[in-house]
Amino acid sequence: MNILFSFLFLLLNLSIFTNSNETEKAMSIYDFQIQSLEGEMIDFSDYEGKNLLIVNTASECGYTPQYADLQELHENFGNQVTILGFPANNFGGQEPGSDQQIAQFCEKNYGVTFPMFSKMEVVGKNQHPLFKFLKEETGKEPTWNFCKYLVSGDGKEISFYPSSVNPGEIAEKL
Repeated sequence: MNILFSFLFLLLNLSIFTNSNETEKAMSIYDFQIQSLEGEMIDFSDYEGKNLLIVNTASECGYTPQYADLQELHENFGNQVTILGFPANNFGGQEPGSDQQIAQFCEKNYGVTFPMFSKMEVVGKNQHPLFKFLKEETGKEPTWNFCKYLVSGDGKEISFYPSSVNPGEIAEKL
């Protein structure tokens, strides 16, 4: 009986371990499904073939005016790159609001119409799997708000840009 119990316990633990690794280890950027600010699940496979600019954002940061630059990039180069915003409260507590408050702030102050996602952790022990993936692919993770990752349309080339790089400078590289 003890052997049977030990065997079942081992199988259960292996199953849990295997499943948690599978959900955390994405093979490509297109494997993710992430909730938008509006609560809708967005399947990243919908972005396959498109260049992506992934930005961790915050509403109370010195770089917050980059929302206007990102919106301009979205309006003028939306056919060449899809902007994706990811609010995070990791740096200086500069994104304290709820998803609804963030959405209202972005629309009211900057007219943001590009996709924005539910607030998440972009660094640290609770780092979202998307940002773990980006860190593994580039060797870099956000050091402050408004760090950017430019992902090629085939998902194979990913470049990192720090907060100080204005989105307009990235447009020149498209």
